[in-house]
Amino acid sequence: MQYLKDIFYLFFPYICVNCKLTLLQNEKHLCTYCVNDLPIIDDNPHTNVTLLSTFNNKVPVKNVRSFLYYQKHGITQKIIHELKYKNQPSIGNLMGAWFGHRLKESNIFSDVDFIVPVPLHKEKLKKRGYNQLTTFGTSLGNILQIEYKPEVLIRTSISNTQTLKERFDRFSNQKTTFRLSDTSIFKNKHILLIDDVITTGATLLACCKELLQTPNITISIATISFTEKT
Repeated sequence: MQYLKDIFYLFFPYICVNCKLTLLQNEKHLCTYCVNDLPIIDDNPHTNVTLLSTFNNKVPVKNVRSFLYYQKHGITQKIIHELKYKNQPSIGNLMGAWFGHRLKESNIFSDVDFIVPVPLHKEKLKKRGYNQLTTFGTSLGNILQIEYKPEVLIRTSISNTQTLKERFDRFSNQKTTFRLSDTSIFKNKHILLIDDVITTGATLLACCKELLQTPNITISIATISFTEKT
């Protein structure tokens, strides 16, 4: 079996999603050099307040954490692009496991009951074939021992990709809507809402507002990446 794998690798080598160099067989998605260049967000009080400030005075959010800084044309953008649009959902496994171990060490989400992904509209899901957050969320849940709970929060509108819009347009977009299939499932529960990128937070805010239809719900947020305001 290993012989066949070696032959396959010889003719169809895997390449790093960032630098495009051929990966060694013990490397996955990113070469060792690019792994060392990842802009991992430091878990400290100043950074955590910055992350939380996106949602201050808008919706009650308990905690916000994000794994990587996101910059245009940077390594994180390439990772997210491959995950979302290049049929590489296994990148979500890598990001979820890595981020999950960091979160487990901090113990920040030890009282969370469910992990809930920002959903895709059913038409986008059909076209893409997968929600890029599924592997990220399930991997995160496996590490943190939290149940991954999709299909309760449902997207009822189709919107353009948030990161491609101007900042004003993202704030002004009132067409992205969600609904809960059942407002009792998350009653008295702590929910960890996950997404790939925090930009202005508009999509996450819309999700939070719908989740708050649930009695006595607590919401925290975790994302693969975060875009600093410029």
